[in-house]
Amino acid sequence: MSRTAAVTRKTNETDVTISLDLDGSGVTSASTGVGFFDHLLTALGHHGLFDLMIETTGDLHIDEHHTVEDTALAMGAAFADALGDRAGLVRYGDTRIAMDEAIGSCTIDIGGRAYSVIDLCFVGERIGEMSTQMIPHAIESFARTAGFTLHLSATGRNDHHIAEAAIKALARALRSAVEVDPRRIGVASTKGTLTTDGAG
Repeated sequence: MSRTAAVTRKTNETDVTISLDLDGSGVTSASTGVGFFDHLLTALGHHGLFDLMIETTGDLHIDEHHTVEDTALAMGAAFADALGDRAGLVRYGDTRIAMDEAIGSCTIDIGGRAYSVIDLCFVGERIGEMSTQMIPHAIESFARTAGFTLHLSATGRNDHHIAEAAIKALARALRSAVEVDPRRIGVASTKGTLTTDGAG
């Protein structure tokens, strides 16, 4: 069964194209015009073992907000599409990742309920050309359109390390959650359905 998706999102502010293969080998290409965001997206694909191709052009002459947000929304939609009815999957994932002094922790449920609790203890206002405010906002946007509940936190002294530890934790937790469970018949829900309307 192919677990792939191709999503485009075009507005007056951005033009986003995404292709995704959940059963890839971590081949990732991200080009959004926001260097640190590309770095985080590449880490997500690589450590989640997702083949992920992202191409975004946006109104960066204003700031990075629309570019980052719309890319995250389209990426969430791609994951939702690739997961289909979410039958036969593990559903849950939980990971802690160390990066030097930083620790990232993520617990995720891909069961259709969109909810985020994010606590990233950044020290500064920017990492490269990306506002640190945009990192939790991007993750929340991604979870909303994907239909994921995620609890993500990271602490440390270096903002680059904090962000990267968080994204790597998200990647590894997500990798676990989307794995096929050979013992699971149907969806991992006593309701008998996992949908993006919160029915799971």
